[in-house]
Amino acid sequence: MDIYLSSNGKLIITKEKTEKAVLVGVIKQDQNESEVNDYLSELELLASTAGAKPFGRFTQKLDKPNSKTFIGSGKLAELVSYIKDKGIDIVIFDDDLSPSQLRNIERMVKCRVLDRTNLILDIFATRAKTSHAKTQVELAQYQYLLPRLTRMWTHLERQKGGIGMRGPGETEIETDRRIIRDKISRLEKQLKKIDRQMATQRKNRGKIG
Repeated sequence: MDIYLSSNGKLIITKEKTEKAVLVGVIKQDQNESEVNDYLSELELLASTAGAKPFGRFTQKLDKPNSKTFIGSGKLAELVSYIKDKGIDIVIFDDDLSPSQLRNIERMVKCRVLDRTNLILDIFATRAKTSHAKTQVELAQYQYLLPRLTRMWTHLERQKGGIGMRGPGETEIETDRRIIRDKISRLEKQLKKIDRQMATQRKNRGKIG
């Protein structure tokens, strides 16, 4: 939420904008529609936990996901039309998307696209309290981000915030691969250091007892 003073000195509190989401799932050969709807219900709960308001669901039966856009061109066109009509802010896929699929879909739908992993990392990020938890989440986010650096939504978009854009790390995420790899290396070392400190604290507590 945003808190600021109005011109007459009154404290104004505004709530964060609730993002409208649409959920997408693919019914694979070894699945049935009921099973996928159960997965989407779980995804809907995750989306709500992250602060989104799920507006609709799209499912499609496919022998295998489309290598370029995950769903077929016809279903993607339906999705684009729905997004425009309902003013959707974010599309959430129940399955993990490859970097190229993510990029291609975003280019078509003209809004933010997340997969299940990105959504879960976002929820973890908002709930991480300890330095250990925050470092773990930040490391996971950078590892997730590294192969996806060519996405439409860059670090400039991340500054605006929103689901999938949050984390305990820097507000402006670097998009240079070398810098990202260096950051991952530093975070891994930081985690090991925190682990050693925690182990020492546990050992000292044991001696006191």
